[in-house]
Amino acid sequence: MRTRLPVIICGVFGVFMAAQYFITAEPVTAMYRAVLDWMQIIFVCALLVGILNVILRQLKSAARPGPDRVYAGIALFGIALMVVLGFGWGIGRGSAFLWVFNNVQAPMQTTVFSLLAFYVASAAYRGFRARHFESALLIAAALIILLGRVPIGEMISSHVPAVVSWVLNVPAVAAKRAILIGIGLGMTATAIKVIAGLERAYLGSRTR
Repeated sequence: MRTRLPVIICGVFGVFMAAQYFITAEPVTAMYRAVLDWMQIIFVCALLVGILNVILRQLKSAARPGPDRVYAGIALFGIALMVVLGFGWGIGRGSAFLWVFNNVQAPMQTTVFSLLAFYVASAAYRGFRARHFESALLIAAALIILLGRVPIGEMISSHVPAVVSWVLNVPAVAAKRAILIGIGLGMTATAIKVIAGLERAYLGSRTR
């Protein structure tokens, strides 16, 4: 019963969420709107679980000797500070909470994402080695796109922007649609396995 009840609930709600796309009756749509309200509650509960998990992990890191103790302390201080500022003085315009978010959180997030550019450049360098015919095609397409996105490409020839537009609208879109179709088929197969009770990874490792 410990694993059967969650599987039954998951299967029932999975069938219901799939059926609402094909049944337009008002009772079904009303039930679907009610389920969406439940999803907001589940989202909040999942958020609280995530916050507690972060706090517990940082407490464990702070208890162990080493350089991670300082970073764990900073993380715990930041969490406590944002909670106090949010509940104490609100999160509206001009609040201390919003000031800390815009002047501390946003710059740090921008810095982390800017570091990803170096990893992208490194991956592009490794991927653009013309070892095979497919790699050569990738390099040629990348060079054409780069030339078409800068003013020098139009200076070389007026046909370069047109070629770039064709590459983006025809081969790139075709590949994108093929990838999306594959993703959709994979999601459908996984959903069917979950509804049928064949996939139980969400129950934990002990129930597999």
